[in-house]
Amino acid sequence: MKVKYDLEERPPLKENLIYGLQWLAITIPAVIIFGKLLGGMQGTIAAGLLYMQKSFAVTAVSILLQIFWGHRLPLVIGPATVLLIGILASQTNSSGAIYSSIMICGLVLTLLAASGLFASLRRLFTPRVVAVILLLIAFTMMPTIMKLISSSSGESASSMHLGFALVLILLMFTGQRLLTGLWKATLILWAIIFGSLAYFLLNPTWIQVANAADLPLLAGFFDQLTTSMVIDPGLIIAFLLCFLGLSINDLGSIQAVGSVLQADEMPKRITRGITFTGLSNALAGFMGVIGPVNFSFSPGVIASTGCAARSTFIPAGITMLALAFLPKVLFYLSFIPEVVIGCILLFIMCTQVAAGLTTAFTAMEQPYFDYALLIGLPILIGIMVAFLPAEVVASFPARLRPILANGFVMGVIVSLLLEHVIFRGNRKTPQ
Repeated sequence: MKVKYDLEERPPLKENLIYGLQWLAITIPAVIIFGKLLGGMQGTIAAGLLYMQKSFAVTAVSILLQIFWGHRLPLVIGPATVLLIGILASQTNSSGAIYSSIMICGLVLTLLAASGLFASLRRLFTPRVVAVILLLIAFTMMPTIMKLISSSSGESASSMHLGFALVLILLMFTGQRLLTGLWKATLILWAIIFGSLAYFLLNPTWIQVANAADLPLLAGFFDQLTTSMVIDPGLIIAFLLCFLGLSINDLGSIQAVGSVLQADEMPKRITRGITFTGLSNALAGFMGVIGPVNFSFSPGVIASTGCAARSTFIPAGITMLALAFLPKVLFYLSFIPEVVIGCILLFIMCTQVAAGLTTAFTAMEQPYFDYALLIGLPILIGIMVAFLPAEVVASFPARLRPILANGFVMGVIVSLLLEHVIFRGNRKTPQ
Protein backbone atom coordinates (compact mmCIF):
# COMPACT_ATOMS: atom_id res chain seq x y z
CA MET A 1 0.00 0.00 0.00
CA LYS A 2 1.40 3.39 -1.03
CA VAL A 3 1.05 5.99 1.73
CA LYS A 4 2.02 9.59 2.23
CA TYR A 5 3.64 8.91 5.61
CA ASP A 6 5.16 5.52 6.35
CA LEU A 7 5.09 3.66 9.65
CA GLU A 8 8.16 5.28 11.20
CA GLU A 9 7.79 8.70 9.61
CA ARG A 10 6.60 11.67 11.67
CA PRO A 11 4.27 14.13 9.89
CA PRO A 12 4.58 17.86 10.62
CA LEU A 13 3.01 18.86 13.95
CA LYS A 14 -0.17 20.32 12.45
CA GLU A 15 -0.83 17.27 10.26
CA ASN A 16 0.09 14.93 13.09
CA LEU A 17 -2.57 16.54 15.28
CA ILE A 18 -5.20 16.37 12.53
CA TYR A 19 -4.50 12.70 11.87
CA GLY A 20 -4.57 12.13 15.62
CA LEU A 21 -8.03 13.69 15.86
CA GLN A 22 -9.21 11.38 13.09
CA TRP A 23 -8.01 8.32 15.01
CA LEU A 24 -9.63 9.76 18.13
CA ALA A 25 -12.98 10.10 16.33
CA ILE A 26 -12.74 6.42 15.35
CA THR A 27 -11.65 5.20 18.80
CA ILE A 28 -14.04 7.10 21.08
CA PRO A 29 -17.42 5.62 19.96
CA ALA A 30 -16.65 2.05 21.08
CA VAL A 31 -15.33 3.25 24.45
CA ILE A 32 -18.45 5.37 24.98
CA ILE A 33 -20.87 2.61 23.94
CA PHE A 34 -19.31 -0.08 26.13
CA GLY A 35 -18.68 2.35 28.99
CA LYS A 36 -22.28 3.58 28.84
CA LEU A 37 -23.66 0.03 28.80
CA LEU A 38 -21.55 -1.28 31.70
CA GLY A 39 -21.46 2.03 33.56
CA GLY A 40 -25.24 2.12 33.54
CA MET A 41 -25.20 -1.04 35.68
CA GLN A 42 -23.33 0.72 38.48
CA GLY A 43 -26.51 2.14 40.02
CA THR A 44 -25.84 5.89 40.05
CA ILE A 45 -24.79 8.51 37.51
CA ALA A 46 -21.60 9.24 39.46
CA ALA A 47 -20.62 5.55 39.58
CA GLY A 48 -21.39 5.15 35.88
CA LEU A 49 -19.24 8.15 35.00
CA LEU A 50 -16.42 6.82 37.18
CA TYR A 51 -16.58 3.62 35.14
CA MET A 52 -16.44 5.68 31.94
CA GLN A 53 -13.45 7.67 33.23
CA LYS A 54 -11.52 4.51 34.03
CA SER A 55 -12.41 3.00 30.63
CA PHE A 56 -11.03 6.06 28.85
CA ALA A 57 -7.88 5.94 30.99
CA VAL A 58 -7.24 2.23 30.34
CA THR A 59 -7.79 2.65 26.58
CA ALA A 60 -5.47 5.66 26.48
CA VAL A 61 -2.72 3.87 28.38
CA SER A 62 -3.12 0.81 26.16
CA ILE A 63 -2.78 2.93 23.00
CA LEU A 64 0.41 4.60 24.25
CA LEU A 65 1.94 1.33 25.47
CA GLN A 66 1.32 -0.36 22.13
CA ILE A 67 2.62 2.57 20.07
CA PHE A 68 5.86 2.96 22.05
CA TRP A 69 6.67 -0.58 23.23
CA GLY A 70 4.07 -3.04 21.90
CA HIS A 71 3.35 -3.90 18.28
CA ARG A 72 4.23 -0.30 17.26
CA LEU A 73 1.58 -0.33 14.54
CA PRO A 74 -1.27 2.12 13.75
CA LEU A 75 -4.01 -0.02 15.28
CA VAL A 76 -7.29 1.18 16.78
CA ILE A 77 -7.81 -0.12 20.31
CA GLY A 78 -11.08 -0.42 22.19
CA PRO A 79 -13.10 -2.54 24.64
CA ALA A 80 -13.30 -6.25 23.80
CA THR A 81 -16.80 -7.46 22.90
CA VAL A 82 -15.96 -10.97 24.06
CA LEU A 83 -15.22 -9.64 27.56
CA LEU A 84 -18.50 -7.72 27.50
CA ILE A 85 -20.25 -11.06 26.97
CA GLY A 86 -18.33 -12.56 29.89
CA ILE A 87 -19.22 -9.65 32.18
CA LEU A 88 -22.91 -9.65 31.23
CA ALA A 89 -23.12 -13.41 31.75
CA SER A 90 -21.55 -13.11 35.22
CA GLN A 91 -23.88 -10.58 36.82
CA THR A 92 -24.78 -13.03 39.59
CA ASN A 93 -21.15 -12.78 40.75
CA SER A 94 -19.68 -9.83 42.59
CA SER A 95 -17.88 -7.14 40.61
CA GLY A 96 -14.75 -7.95 42.61
CA ALA A 97 -14.83 -11.55 41.39
CA ILE A 98 -15.49 -10.48 37.78
CA TYR A 99 -12.68 -7.96 37.53
CA SER A 100 -10.26 -10.05 39.58
CA SER A 101 -10.80 -12.79 37.00
CA ILE A 102 -10.11 -10.34 34.16
CA MET A 103 -6.93 -9.20 35.91
CA ILE A 104 -5.73 -12.77 36.45
CA CYS A 105 -6.53 -13.80 32.86
CA GLY A 106 -4.74 -10.68 31.57
CA LEU A 107 -1.62 -11.70 33.49
CA VAL A 108 -1.92 -15.27 32.15
CA LEU A 109 -2.11 -13.95 28.57
CA THR A 110 0.92 -11.73 29.26
CA LEU A 111 2.97 -14.68 30.53
CA LEU A 112 1.91 -16.94 27.63
CA ALA A 113 2.84 -14.31 25.04
CA ALA A 114 6.10 -13.16 26.66
CA SER A 115 7.31 -16.73 27.22
CA GLY A 116 6.51 -17.88 23.68
CA LEU A 117 4.00 -20.49 24.88
CA PHE A 118 1.17 -18.67 23.11
CA ALA A 119 2.57 -19.86 19.76
CA SER A 120 2.05 -23.48 20.82
CA LEU A 121 -1.61 -22.75 21.62
CA ARG A 122 -2.26 -21.51 18.09
CA ARG A 123 -2.90 -25.06 16.90
CA LEU A 124 -6.17 -24.87 18.84
CA PHE A 125 -7.25 -22.06 16.53
CA THR A 126 -8.43 -24.14 13.57
CA PRO A 127 -10.63 -22.35 11.03
CA ARG A 128 -13.76 -23.99 12.45
CA VAL A 129 -12.94 -22.92 16.01
CA VAL A 130 -12.14 -19.37 14.88
CA ALA A 131 -15.40 -19.20 12.90
CA VAL A 132 -17.39 -20.50 15.88
CA ILE A 133 -15.80 -17.94 18.22
CA LEU A 134 -16.52 -15.04 15.87
CA LEU A 135 -20.13 -16.14 15.35
CA LEU A 136 -20.73 -16.87 19.04
CA ILE A 137 -19.64 -13.35 20.00
CA ALA A 138 -22.44 -11.99 17.81
CA PHE A 139 -25.19 -14.47 18.64
CA THR A 140 -24.71 -14.51 22.41
CA MET A 141 -24.95 -10.70 22.47
CA MET A 142 -28.51 -10.83 21.10
CA PRO A 143 -30.34 -10.98 24.49
CA THR A 144 -28.62 -7.75 25.55
CA ILE A 145 -29.24 -6.09 22.19
CA MET A 146 -32.91 -7.09 22.24
CA LYS A 147 -33.30 -5.65 25.72
CA LEU A 148 -31.73 -2.34 24.68
CA ILE A 149 -33.76 -1.98 21.48
CA SER A 150 -37.11 -2.96 23.00
CA SER A 151 -36.69 -0.94 26.20
CA SER A 152 -39.20 1.84 26.74
CA SER A 153 -39.45 4.74 29.11
CA GLY A 154 -41.89 7.55 29.67
CA GLU A 155 -44.41 7.87 26.88
CA SER A 156 -42.31 6.00 24.34
CA ALA A 157 -43.52 2.49 23.50
CA SER A 158 -41.51 -0.58 22.62
CA SER A 159 -43.16 -0.66 19.18
CA MET A 160 -41.82 2.85 18.48
CA HIS A 161 -38.35 1.73 19.60
CA LEU A 162 -38.44 -1.26 17.28
CA GLY A 163 -39.50 0.90 14.33
CA PHE A 164 -36.86 3.49 15.14
CA ALA A 165 -34.22 0.75 15.40
CA LEU A 166 -35.18 -0.76 12.04
CA VAL A 167 -34.89 2.61 10.28
CA LEU A 168 -31.57 3.47 11.96
CA ILE A 169 -30.05 0.06 11.15
CA LEU A 170 -31.09 0.35 7.49
CA LEU A 171 -29.62 3.85 7.30
CA MET A 172 -26.36 2.58 8.81
CA PHE A 173 -26.14 -0.17 6.20
CA THR A 174 -26.91 2.40 3.51
CA GLY A 175 -24.00 4.46 4.83
CA GLN A 176 -21.80 1.36 4.87
CA ARG A 177 -22.67 0.85 1.18
CA LEU A 178 -22.35 4.44 -0.05
CA LEU A 179 -19.74 6.13 2.14
CA THR A 180 -16.02 5.90 1.50
CA GLY A 181 -12.79 6.82 3.21
CA LEU A 182 -12.87 8.53 6.57
CA TRP A 183 -16.66 9.03 6.40
CA LYS A 184 -17.11 5.27 6.29
CA ALA A 185 -14.53 4.71 9.04
CA THR A 186 -16.41 7.12 11.35
CA LEU A 187 -19.86 5.78 10.47
CA ILE A 188 -20.56 4.68 14.05
CA LEU A 189 -19.75 8.17 15.36
CA TRP A 190 -22.23 9.77 12.95
CA ALA A 191 -24.83 7.13 13.80
CA ILE A 192 -24.47 8.01 17.49
CA ILE A 193 -24.80 11.75 16.84
CA PHE A 194 -27.67 11.74 14.35
CA GLY A 195 -29.41 8.76 15.95
CA SER A 196 -29.48 10.52 19.33
CA LEU A 197 -30.73 13.77 17.77
CA ALA A 198 -33.46 11.94 15.86
CA TYR A 199 -34.55 10.09 19.00
CA PHE A 200 -34.74 13.36 20.93
CA LEU A 201 -36.93 14.92 18.23
CA LEU A 202 -39.30 11.96 18.44
CA ASN A 203 -39.24 11.73 22.22
CA PRO A 204 -38.35 15.13 23.79
CA THR A 205 -39.11 13.90 27.33
CA TRP A 206 -36.10 11.57 27.18
CA ILE A 207 -33.42 14.21 27.68
CA GLN A 208 -32.64 15.39 31.22
CA VAL A 209 -29.56 17.60 31.38
CA ALA A 210 -30.16 18.84 34.90
CA ASN A 211 -28.29 15.86 36.32
CA ALA A 212 -25.00 17.27 35.03
CA ALA A 213 -25.20 20.39 37.20
CA ASP A 214 -23.63 18.74 40.26
CA LEU A 215 -20.87 16.98 38.36
CA PRO A 216 -17.31 18.34 38.72
CA LEU A 217 -15.54 19.48 35.58
CA LEU A 218 -12.24 17.98 36.72
CA ALA A 219 -11.96 14.84 38.86
CA GLY A 220 -9.75 11.80 39.35
CA PHE A 221 -10.82 8.20 38.89
CA PHE A 222 -8.65 6.33 41.39
CA ASP A 223 -11.58 4.93 43.33
CA GLN A 224 -13.33 1.56 43.58
CA LEU A 225 -10.29 -0.30 42.27
CA THR A 226 -10.07 -4.09 42.40
CA THR A 227 -7.56 -4.02 45.24
CA SER A 228 -8.98 -7.05 47.09
CA MET A 229 -8.71 -10.28 45.12
CA VAL A 230 -11.85 -12.43 44.91
CA ILE A 231 -10.92 -15.84 43.50
CA ASP A 232 -13.73 -17.77 41.80
CA PRO A 233 -12.28 -20.80 39.91
CA GLY A 234 -15.37 -21.24 37.71
CA LEU A 235 -15.36 -17.57 36.75
CA ILE A 236 -11.64 -17.64 35.97
CA ILE A 237 -12.12 -20.65 33.67
CA ALA A 238 -15.00 -18.84 31.91
CA PHE A 239 -12.90 -15.73 31.35
CA LEU A 240 -9.90 -17.80 30.20
CA LEU A 241 -12.11 -19.04 27.35
CA CYS A 242 -13.20 -15.46 26.70
CA PHE A 243 -9.52 -14.51 26.51
CA LEU A 244 -9.05 -17.26 23.94
CA GLY A 245 -11.45 -15.33 21.71
CA LEU A 246 -9.76 -12.04 22.61
CA SER A 247 -6.32 -13.37 21.66
CA ILE A 248 -7.63 -14.62 18.28
CA ASN A 249 -9.02 -11.13 17.60
CA ASP A 250 -5.77 -9.50 18.71
CA LEU A 251 -3.57 -11.82 16.64
CA GLY A 252 -5.67 -11.35 13.51
CA SER A 253 -5.72 -7.55 13.86
CA ILE A 254 -1.94 -7.27 14.28
CA GLN A 255 -1.30 -9.63 11.37
CA ALA A 256 -3.76 -7.76 9.11
CA VAL A 257 -2.18 -4.33 9.60
CA GLY A 258 1.38 -5.70 9.56
CA SER A 259 0.70 -7.49 6.28
CA VAL A 260 -0.84 -4.43 4.62
CA LEU A 261 2.08 -2.19 5.67
CA GLN A 262 4.69 -4.93 5.09
CA ALA A 263 6.10 -4.22 8.53
CA ASP A 264 9.38 -5.83 9.49
CA GLU A 265 9.95 -8.30 12.36
CA MET A 266 6.29 -9.32 12.52
CA PRO A 267 6.84 -12.28 14.91
CA LYS A 268 8.36 -9.87 17.45
CA ARG A 269 5.58 -7.33 16.89
CA ILE A 270 2.95 -10.01 17.46
CA THR A 271 4.64 -11.21 20.66
CA ARG A 272 5.01 -7.69 22.04
CA GLY A 273 1.50 -6.70 20.93
CA ILE A 274 -0.24 -9.63 22.61
CA THR A 275 1.98 -9.21 25.69
CA PHE A 276 0.90 -5.60 26.12
CA THR A 277 -2.72 -6.52 25.40
CA GLY A 278 -2.46 -8.90 28.34
CA LEU A 279 -0.91 -6.20 30.53
CA SER A 280 -3.60 -3.71 29.51
CA ASN A 281 -6.29 -6.21 30.46
CA ALA A 282 -4.58 -6.85 33.80
CA LEU A 283 -4.64 -3.07 34.38
CA ALA A 284 -8.32 -2.95 33.34
CA GLY A 285 -9.16 -5.72 35.80
CA PHE A 286 -7.33 -3.88 38.57
CA MET A 287 -9.19 -0.66 37.70
CA GLY A 288 -12.49 -2.57 37.64
CA VAL A 289 -13.42 -2.03 33.97
CA ILE A 290 -13.63 -4.00 30.73
CA GLY A 291 -10.32 -4.80 29.03
CA PRO A 292 -9.14 -3.60 25.59
CA VAL A 293 -8.23 -5.39 22.35
CA ASN A 294 -6.78 -4.34 18.98
CA PHE A 295 -9.41 -3.74 16.28
CA SER A 296 -8.95 -4.87 12.69
CA PHE A 297 -10.36 -1.98 10.63
CA SER A 298 -7.24 0.22 10.61
CA PRO A 299 -6.17 -0.72 7.02
CA GLY A 300 -9.25 0.97 5.56
CA VAL A 301 -8.54 4.17 7.49
CA ILE A 302 -4.88 4.14 6.44
CA ALA A 303 -5.90 3.68 2.79
CA SER A 304 -8.32 6.62 2.97
CA THR A 305 -5.99 9.05 4.79
CA GLY A 306 -2.69 7.95 3.24
CA CYS A 307 -1.06 8.08 6.65
CA ALA A 308 0.39 4.99 8.34
CA ALA A 309 2.60 6.87 10.84
CA ARG A 310 2.23 5.41 14.32
CA SER A 311 3.14 8.79 15.83
CA THR A 312 -0.35 10.06 14.93
CA PHE A 313 -1.76 7.86 17.71
CA ILE A 314 0.17 9.79 20.36
CA PRO A 315 -2.14 12.87 20.35
CA ALA A 316 -5.15 10.53 20.25
CA GLY A 317 -3.92 8.63 23.32
CA ILE A 318 -3.03 11.81 25.23
CA THR A 319 -6.44 13.37 24.45
CA MET A 320 -8.25 10.25 25.66
CA LEU A 321 -6.22 10.31 28.87
CA ALA A 322 -7.12 13.97 29.38
CA LEU A 323 -10.83 13.19 28.84
CA ALA A 324 -10.59 10.58 31.61
CA PHE A 325 -10.21 13.46 34.09
CA LEU A 326 -13.26 15.38 32.76
CA PRO A 327 -16.43 13.63 34.03
CA LYS A 328 -18.79 16.42 32.98
CA VAL A 329 -17.50 16.26 29.40
CA LEU A 330 -17.89 12.48 29.41
CA PHE A 331 -21.44 12.86 30.69
CA TYR A 332 -22.43 14.83 27.61
CA LEU A 333 -20.43 12.57 25.27
CA SER A 334 -22.21 9.52 26.66
CA PHE A 335 -25.73 10.98 26.55
CA ILE A 336 -27.04 8.30 24.17
CA PRO A 337 -30.49 6.61 24.17
CA GLU A 338 -30.48 2.88 24.90
CA VAL A 339 -32.15 2.10 21.58
CA VAL A 340 -29.29 3.82 19.71
CA ILE A 341 -26.75 1.83 21.74
CA GLY A 342 -28.63 -1.35 20.81
CA CYS A 343 -28.57 -0.41 17.12
CA ILE A 344 -24.84 0.31 17.21
CA LEU A 345 -24.15 -3.03 18.88
CA LEU A 346 -26.37 -4.82 16.35
CA PHE A 347 -24.46 -3.20 13.48
CA ILE A 348 -21.13 -4.21 15.05
CA MET A 349 -22.37 -7.77 15.57
CA CYS A 350 -23.40 -7.95 11.90
CA THR A 351 -19.78 -7.27 10.95
CA GLN A 352 -18.78 -9.98 13.43
CA VAL A 353 -21.11 -12.48 11.72
CA ALA A 354 -19.67 -11.49 8.34
CA ALA A 355 -16.14 -12.12 9.64
CA GLY A 356 -17.15 -15.50 11.07
CA LEU A 357 -18.86 -16.64 7.88
CA THR A 358 -15.91 -15.45 5.77
CA THR A 359 -13.55 -17.48 7.94
CA ALA A 360 -15.75 -20.55 7.68
CA PHE A 361 -16.26 -20.33 3.91
CA THR A 362 -12.63 -19.54 3.10
CA ALA A 363 -11.30 -22.66 4.84
CA MET A 364 -14.20 -25.01 4.12
CA GLU A 365 -13.13 -28.62 3.56
CA GLN A 366 -14.89 -31.60 2.07
CA PRO A 367 -17.24 -33.16 3.03
CA TYR A 368 -18.96 -29.79 3.33
CA PHE A 369 -21.90 -31.07 5.36
CA ASP A 370 -19.67 -32.51 8.09
CA TYR A 371 -17.57 -29.35 8.12
CA ALA A 372 -20.65 -27.16 8.60
CA LEU A 373 -22.09 -29.56 11.18
CA LEU A 374 -19.12 -28.97 13.50
CA ILE A 375 -19.90 -25.26 13.36
CA GLY A 376 -23.66 -25.62 13.73
CA LEU A 377 -23.78 -27.50 17.04
CA PRO A 378 -21.58 -25.09 19.08
CA ILE A 379 -23.52 -22.12 17.69
CA LEU A 380 -26.88 -23.60 18.65
CA ILE A 381 -25.62 -24.61 22.09
CA GLY A 382 -24.33 -21.07 22.68
CA ILE A 383 -27.61 -19.48 21.56
CA MET A 384 -29.67 -21.88 23.68
CA VAL A 385 -27.63 -21.11 26.81
CA ALA A 386 -27.73 -17.35 26.12
CA PHE A 387 -31.55 -17.41 26.14
CA LEU A 388 -32.00 -19.68 29.18
CA PRO A 389 -34.64 -18.39 31.64
CA ALA A 390 -33.31 -16.90 34.86
CA GLU A 391 -34.91 -19.64 36.98
CA VAL A 392 -33.03 -22.32 35.02
CA VAL A 393 -29.74 -20.47 35.43
CA ALA A 394 -30.40 -20.14 39.17
CA SER A 395 -30.71 -23.93 39.44
CA PHE A 396 -27.12 -24.47 38.27
CA PRO A 397 -24.46 -25.18 40.95
CA ALA A 398 -23.00 -21.84 42.05
CA ARG A 399 -19.40 -22.90 41.32
CA LEU A 400 -20.23 -23.98 37.76
CA ARG A 401 -22.74 -21.23 36.97
CA PRO A 402 -20.15 -18.86 35.37
CA ILE A 403 -19.40 -21.63 32.86
CA LEU A 404 -22.76 -23.32 32.35
CA ALA A 405 -24.74 -20.05 32.11
CA ASN A 406 -22.37 -18.37 29.64
CA GLY A 407 -23.47 -19.11 26.07
CA PHE A 408 -20.16 -18.03 24.57
CA VAL A 409 -18.12 -20.20 26.94
CA MET A 410 -20.32 -23.28 26.45
CA GLY A 411 -20.20 -22.86 22.66
CA VAL A 412 -16.41 -22.63 22.69
CA ILE A 413 -16.10 -25.69 24.95
CA VAL A 414 -18.33 -27.74 22.62
CA SER A 415 -16.37 -26.51 19.58
CA LEU A 416 -13.02 -27.48 21.13
CA LEU A 417 -14.38 -30.91 22.14
CA LEU A 418 -15.71 -31.59 18.64
CA GLU A 419 -12.60 -30.31 16.90
CA HIS A 420 -9.83 -31.72 19.07
CA VAL A 421 -11.40 -34.77 20.75
CA ILE A 422 -14.46 -36.28 19.06
CA PHE A 423 -13.60 -35.46 15.42
CA ARG A 424 -9.85 -35.26 15.81
CA GLY A 425 -8.21 -35.86 12.44
CA ASN A 426 -7.52 -33.65 9.46
CA ARG A 427 -7.18 -30.17 10.91
CA LYS A 428 -6.07 -26.96 9.31
CA THR A 429 -4.14 -24.43 11.31
CA PRO A 430 -5.18 -20.89 10.30
CA GLN A 431 -2.51 -18.85 8.63
